[in-house]
Amino acid sequence: MNISVKQKVTAATLLVALGIIYGDIGTSPLYVMKAIIGDRPINELLVYGAISCVFWTLTFQTTFKYIFLTLSADNHGEGGVFSLYALVKRFGKGKLVIPTILGATCLLADGIITPPISVASAVEGLEAIVPNLPTIPIVIAILSGIFLFQRFGTQKVGSVFGPIMVVWFTMLLVLGVSQITQHIEILKALNPMYGYELLTQYPKGFWLLGAVFLCTTGAEALYSDLGHCGKTNIRITWILVKFALVINYLGQGAWLMSQGNEFLNGKNPFYEIMPQWFLIIGIIIATMATIIASQALISGSFTLINEAISLNFWPRVALKNPTNLKGQIYIPSVNTILWIGCVLMILYFKNSSNMEAAYGFSITVAMLMTTVLLSYYLIFIKKVKMTWVAIVLVLFSIIEISFFVANVVKIKERWMFLFFELFIFMVMYVWYYSRKINNRFLKFTNLKEQTILLNELSEDDAIPKYATHLIYLSKADKIYEIEEKIIKSIFAKKPKRADVYWFLHINRTNEPFTLNYEVVELLNDKVIKVVLNVGFRIQPKVELYFKKIVQDLVSRKELNLHIRPDGSTKYNNEPDFKFVIIEKFISVENEFALKEGWLLTSYFWLKKLSLSDEKAFGLDKSDVAIEEYPMVYSPTTNLELNRKN
Repeated sequence: MNISVKQKVTAATLLVALGIIYGDIGTSPLYVMKAIIGDRPINELLVYGAISCVFWTLTFQTTFKYIFLTLSADNHGEGGVFSLYALVKRFGKGKLVIPTILGATCLLADGIITPPISVASAVEGLEAIVPNLPTIPIVIAILSGIFLFQRFGTQKVGSVFGPIMVVWFTMLLVLGVSQITQHIEILKALNPMYGYELLTQYPKGFWLLGAVFLCTTGAEALYSDLGHCGKTNIRITWILVKFALVINYLGQGAWLMSQGNEFLNGKNPFYEIMPQWFLIIGIIIATMATIIASQALISGSFTLINEAISLNFWPRVALKNPTNLKGQIYIPSVNTILWIGCVLMILYFKNSSNMEAAYGFSITVAMLMTTVLLSYYLIFIKKVKMTWVAIVLVLFSIIEISFFVANVVKIKERWMFLFFELFIFMVMYVWYYSRKINNRFLKFTNLKEQTILLNELSEDDAIPKYATHLIYLSKADKIYEIEEKIIKSIFAKKPKRADVYWFLHINRTNEPFTLNYEVVELLNDKVIKVVLNVGFRIQPKVELYFKKIVQDLVSRKELNLHIRPDGSTKYNNEPDFKFVIIEKFISVENEFALKEGWLLTSYFWLKKLSLSDEKAFGLDKSDVAIEEYPMVYSPTTNLELNRKN
């Protein structure tokens, strides 16, 4: 099975990759060395060990795991935790749902803290020029501007992202080299023994991994943004990016070893290696780079929620397409939640140093969950020998569990942040598992057996015509099946007479951009089943697609609307369509176990807060009829009721 999609490699695509992919990991030099050194005495073991740990983390975690291994797990060119889940879920038999929800939760949580820490780290460079400058209002203003701009799309500014990031990485290289030449011995820090000695010999050295981990927090985003650039473009540009990052870290280390003070005293090595005359320019470039990093993360959050909705992990919410660019969406509710979260983060933590203490925990969890899903991909799809998979699992488990343990201590600094993560997790958990319970209420019947009655009803002039074309959205994935509740809706109480009965099933595929349909006529021009195959990254604009399907069938003369009335008139050439949506409610007859009752109650509350079905499926309100239907799950099975003689 070939699931890869080749993308061209040109100077332009490489430039786009630089602009989209590397904002998060590319701006990490702003705060990593500062976080590691902190208020500790500066000595060779600390500085050399820190750079060694950073270099080998970038090598193992980013280069080997993500650039080499994980990017290979593409779903028709798309990446990310949901794309990977869509690939391997059939092999997991339900066991992969929780790892997927956890991974997605932690990635969304990252969208709350990455923008404020990145922007704050850049803006705080101004304090070297203007002491006691109130940076919080500036950071909030920049963050608010970024979120405000989302509704207009990023197509216009996206074209300048690449050149700005080229300037950024060039600046990292030049600044790093300028310091390395003054302390060439710093190159010895690439020796892994320095990292080992830092972790084992330095007082509480192991816990420094929490700060070291900050250098690779953007690695998960490399995989999530795979579809925008293609793996080859990412792999080629990573060579330049990693080189620039390592050189800059070495430069900061060289400055630390030669600056002459025992403590940092609140200084940021990133800005200290800049010449005084360049400081303002450097801060402006850094701020622009962090804006790009924030933008990429916000866009990634929109994509993640869109996929979650399609795979039944998130309630349906309003989605907008601000531009005609493929895959670019805007989700107002998510944008508002992220904006409020980011502002609260900067108000609570006040500066980037405090945020560093809380940053990284979520991404370690996300990386662990990706490792779990990746192992299924390697075993079942790539057919890699279990021995090699075991080696890979052990290697990354040791690395990532070490980072996780080192980051666990940050819980006390970010306890309030756990409520946000718990909220996201519970929404996904409730929505997914309550829908599984909900599906138990579905009873199906053979649609072919109903065609005689449907034909009789259609031709019965004693019944007033309900619509020319009557369309029901069906969950029945088998061609000849239909829900019993739909048949009851047609025949019960006031029968719904129509010229054509359509049963439309939306099949969400595991591929991202599938869009095609299948048609089966169970009774010529009278009873028709349509299966609409929609990829998990495509919004299901059902009415638009349905009308196009009808047009295609008429133009091919497969449907005889061209020789008989279709409900249109000389005053209105639109066919008479009526969609029926059946909304369920919990019947009082049900008696659920505590967990199931809680899940379904939570599900219906979430459903009230989410989009109505007609909006979610792109249906015109004037073409929709809504019916309520009780959910009754075998209420009489265990009922003991004796007749009194």
